[in-house]
Amino acid sequence: MHLDHTHDGPAAVSADAARPDGTRRALRIGLGGPVGSGKTATVAALCRLLRDRVSIAVVTNDIYTREDAAFLLRNAVLPPERIQAVETGACPHTAIRDDISANLEAVEDLEDSVGPLDLILVESGGDNLTATFSRGLVDAQIFVIDVAGGDDIPRKGGPGVSTADLLVVNKTDLAPYVGSDLDRMARDAAAQRGELPVVFTSLTGADGVAPVADWVRARLADWAV
Repeated sequence: MHLDHTHDGPAAVSADAARPDGTRRALRIGLGGPVGSGKTATVAALCRLLRDRVSIAVVTNDIYTREDAAFLLRNAVLPPERIQAVETGACPHTAIRDDISANLEAVEDLEDSVGPLDLILVESGGDNLTATFSRGLVDAQIFVIDVAGGDDIPRKGGPGVSTADLLVVNKTDLAPYVGSDLDRMARDAAAQRGELPVVFTSLTGADGVAPVADWVRARLADWAV
């Protein structure tokens, strides 16, 4: 899923972009990526950084548990009423791309119960390089990979790596220990993605999520236009 390859102007607005009162609904950003890449940690870090200035909520997806939502609740990144968990009961792809009804219901419930919201983050369950979000569910997609998964991931591509609105290469602090070449990953990502942005992050640092947060802020500014 890709909405705006240039990102020079407002994000594409889907047909249901307005609330019943005619105001703009929350921007919905999906986060996907392989198991263990750091999706939930990225969501938590974004919430901590943005929550004082942005009205934000989160929907998590797990197959049979609510583990990701529980992690966010334990770390108190948002009030409990701003976090909703979806148990997909099947492949995570289904709930974010094919039958998105459970996620749409969760998103709409959050808008109704704690809105108006500026931003809703929808985190997919652990998935693979083919996972993409339905445009009917989210307005933009972040795809998270990590250096421990191998520095050949950007070269191998796949829809998540090649077409997500933002590619995040996470856990850069582990590169020396797992033999990953960050320069190579940057070159391969650029070859796969053209002008689409790529950021490298290490969430162990105080400002580790800043490049992702900057991108989210820019999307919010576009959305408000």
